[in-house]
Amino acid sequence: MQFDDKATQWRFFFARQQPSDMTTQLQIWFFISQVLVRDMSAPISEQVVIVTGAGRGLGAAIATSFAREGAKVAINYRKSQAPAEALAQALGEDAAAFQADVRDDADVQRMIGDVTERFGPPTTVVHNALADFVFNGDARKKLDEIRWPDFEAHALTGLNGALNLIRALKSVMAAGGFGRFINIGTNLFQNPVVPYHDYTAIKASLLSLTRTAAAELGPHGITVNMVSGGLLRTTDASAATPDEVFDFIAQSTPLRSVTTPAEMADAVLFFASPWARAVNGQNLVVDGGLVFN
Repeated sequence: MQFDDKATQWRFFFARQQPSDMTTQLQIWFFISQVLVRDMSAPISEQVVIVTGAGRGLGAAIATSFAREGAKVAINYRKSQAPAEALAQALGEDAAAFQADVRDDADVQRMIGDVTERFGPPTTVVHNALADFVFNGDARKKLDEIRWPDFEAHALTGLNGALNLIRALKSVMAAGGFGRFINIGTNLFQNPVVPYHDYTAIKASLLSLTRTAAAELGPHGITVNMVSGGLLRTTDASAATPDEVFDFIAQSTPLRSVTTPAEMADAVLFFASPWARAVNGQNLVVDGGLVFN
């Protein structure tokens, strides 16, 4: 959001008041924004971004990309405290680590309060958090051995986590007329070259939520989109993947390479940027052309 000098003065005034109630903080801040904002397509440098599951892997790459573009970045983690705090320190004073389990609604509310106190109300959420999972096709559970609890673990983090974040921030984003939710999906939905039944099914349901939420939230200036990658070279989750699989994917991809976390992270920036202000409910596949969506 682009502010004139008067708006900046109001923001500094508000920051000094520090109302104790989180709801009051959010309402006052967005009231000021509504009155003084000239352009609701906020540049990334004006955004407060929460990246879930950002202590390592793809999430860390996404946090790094937003920080590079000048955003204030909240690095969410559940258990990876040390790497999350190390990343925050490396990214500078406009980044900080915040612990929360996105499966827990109260935890999400607490995190948003902490982020608001540090940086101001979140404008942008990248939901990247993943249930404990390893991408290893040889070790995956097949249909005769997989059970509902395997699906439920992904649903609680991927689907319920997204719902908790949307519910927690819908009102304040709507009050300001601006918000961005970006969910992380998978190209396995279109091309299940390795049938990870639990992981893929829940990512497919997250795409459905992405589109229904986009339809409901769009009139409030809030967009909801998804960025879907394939196997990334390399994250903690993909480290167990044999080199032969990486090589096969590279040879099957028009760009003849396997997408890196940094490459996918840069694509995430598009949906947060002013260039995507008219894009809503879409799924961008970032895999070098392996899947034509």
